[in-house]
Amino acid sequence: MIRVAQLLLVLAAIGLWVASRLPWVTVRTFDELGPARTTTLSGGVWSTALVPFGVLLLAAAVAALAVRGWLLRLLALLVALISAGTGYLAITLWTIPDVAPRAANLVDARVLSLVGSSRQYWGAVVTLGAAVAALAAAVLLMRGAVKGSTQADKYAAPTRRRAVAVRGESRGTMSERMMWDALDEGDDPTRDSASEGR
Repeated sequence: MIRVAQLLLVLAAIGLWVASRLPWVTVRTFDELGPARTTTLSGGVWSTALVPFGVLLLAAAVAALAVRGWLLRLLALLVALISAGTGYLAITLWTIPDVAPRAANLVDARVLSLVGSSRQYWGAVVTLGAAVAALAAAVLLMRGAVKGSTQADKYAAPTRRRAVAVRGESRGTMSERMMWDALDEGDDPTRDSASEGR
């Protein structure tokens, strides 16, 4: 599960790098001193957070090798936040009413010199796909953290299992081995302490 999450994180990071190279917005300007000029803004210029998000996803893929337990859950939450931010960057290209003012600002042109602008959606589509992949990786990392903690309890030392059995922790989820350990300690694992004494 962790390996699949790492693969998804690497693919998402590659997708964000590709999206940063693809054209996002094309703007046409005319300053009356020469011919009209057409400038294409790539994803890295239009959304400067694409490359840093990709680097963070690569770092998360590497960190998933070293962390376990609550640190892995924290990493999964971080990846989910990056996924949300990446999705926001992609969706704003569709939802922003007019890209021309921001495009003019990015190409250092006056708004009055704008002739027209157009959106190129492939970069946003790739970014949205990377966001979905990162979100799936976050879910897998969270599930891996939960599964890892249950596996750790399964292979706990006998003294820990006995202590859990004697204290009666998690009676509804006690394994067969823990029940036998409780019987060895003289405790009845089937006894309901809430109804005892009625």
